[in-house]
Amino acid sequence: MSRRPLFKTVLTLLAATTAATGAGSAYAELANAGAAVPPPPADLVLYNGHVLTPSGWVSAVASSDGAIVALGDDALAKASAAANARMIDLHGQTVLPGLHDMHAHPISAGTAEMQCQIAPDSTMERLLATTAACVKAKKPGEWVVGRAYEPAALGAAPSKALLDTIAPDNPVILTDVSIHASWANSAALRLAGITRDTPDPKGGVIDRDANGEPTGILREAAAFIAREKVPAASRADNVRALQWALDKMMSYGIVAFDDALVTTDAAQAYADLADSGKLKPFVRGCLISTDPHLITYRQVYARARFEPTCIKILTDGVPNDSHTAAMLDPYRPVRGVPHDERPNGLLMIPPAQLARDVTRYDAMGFTVKLHAAGDAAVHESLEAIAAARKANGFSGQMHDVAHNSFVAPSDLVRAHDIGATLEFSPYIWFDSPIVRGVQQAVGPERMKRWIPVKEALDAGVFVIPGSDWNVVPSVNPWLAMETLVTRRGPGGSGEPVGLAEAITLQQAFNLFTINSARHMNIADRSGTIEMGKRADLVVVDRDIFAVPVTAVHDTRVVMTIIDGEVVYARPGPDRLPPNEGN
Repeated sequence: MSRRPLFKTVLTLLAATTAATGAGSAYAELANAGAAVPPPPADLVLYNGHVLTPSGWVSAVASSDGAIVALGDDALAKASAAANARMIDLHGQTVLPGLHDMHAHPISAGTAEMQCQIAPDSTMERLLATTAACVKAKKPGEWVVGRAYEPAALGAAPSKALLDTIAPDNPVILTDVSIHASWANSAALRLAGITRDTPDPKGGVIDRDANGEPTGILREAAAFIAREKVPAASRADNVRALQWALDKMMSYGIVAFDDALVTTDAAQAYADLADSGKLKPFVRGCLISTDPHLITYRQVYARARFEPTCIKILTDGVPNDSHTAAMLDPYRPVRGVPHDERPNGLLMIPPAQLARDVTRYDAMGFTVKLHAAGDAAVHESLEAIAAARKANGFSGQMHDVAHNSFVAPSDLVRAHDIGATLEFSPYIWFDSPIVRGVQQAVGPERMKRWIPVKEALDAGVFVIPGSDWNVVPSVNPWLAMETLVTRRGPGGSGEPVGLAEAITLQQAFNLFTINSARHMNIADRSGTIEMGKRADLVVVDRDIFAVPVTAVHDTRVVMTIIDGEVVYARPGPDRLPPNEGN
């Protein structure tokens, strides 16, 4: 997309949408009644920039009480300003609609910052050295909790004995990069009550050696047996973790997102932050389906910017060495790892039960987000959505299947036909330790259709993006946009992965803006820069459509604005000059 010349626009006054509040909504009521009224005075004006609207580029945008009331050239936007309006000279910077992330785990991300940090590309030697340093900082008996190792990068099989050598007096549990498997030492296994006689829990696997002894690797539901023994974070710690994560997300221009797995503690953290006035992005919470009490009493935690209107269901695991993603075709055998009893992975919920659950939640008015990484799990998730459509009719709920690492071509057609949304995540469109681990598990041929975004769009499927942060190391949406186009690493580095699934930059940008806003049911107020919508904006240091696509990942956010409030301003030399005025 090339930049259109800036053009002078007659200031058009349109009725504000239902998203407008205060002065904006009062004006909307008068305008809808046919009254000839002046625009509400703007309290924020951004001018001398390049502002992207659905109809082209303009130089200025102004908002009143969070609602956009002026779009056009500088003179017209300035004319809308109240006497005490904040006037920001953009100095040629670019203004885009705020971005949306449809799959994030912010409290987990914030909590991980306070834990033992293991780089995903760590070898076994490096991992043990890092963990040993974390153990040294603890008192005997204290838990050592860390993440995010990548099994394929270790170069050796993990075992409880290896951790025992560096932590004989501390329970240790390390979680892999996918968060679907954990590695525990003997002390942690003892505290969790896991022995050779412990059966595999429903939806989980305890890896065992040739003698039937637990190796220390716990997959899916089995990992939670040990994780639940770790002392819980305090209410204040959860709020601090959430605030840290939100600050990080807003620094990338993210104005709204789905929290893809909300527990009672997480819901409380959102409510607490909202009550303090510090919850700025709009958040849709996907409540974990295994907590009926939380689902029943969800409105206790609902706030203006936190809507617990989504349900999260886990249908399978991940397609790496865990072999827990449910696949239509068997995994490649892994030497020394006894997975023969589950050659096609693990479907966590029987299909008939899954269909009943989705149908019930659909009737209750929830949007359902179904974790499905393997193509067999994707198929059963779509069948469950189809069952809900058949039983209830089209309720308007845009149920989505999350991850879709592998999808059968016929199921792309099926997704379109039943009005299902496919959410593609994580941000692993390119070569990385995670991708190499998946390739080892499934082989290079299947990797040609790894995360089939282009096929889905070509089939007419409604598509949204999700970072799955902190399963992935970064929540940077600009990196994701670039690599959706290149299918290579940042800056075009590395070997391409699934190059046939590359899409255009405009398509990628739409996924993060208007598509996501539609999916969240907030397209009347977010997703594009238009009259009457909320001023959810991101100021960046470049026109991403005018630079080489390999430079998009390095986009710097100068300012993030939510509801007309500047919630992030970049420090340092790249920030906007401080002089503000007429």
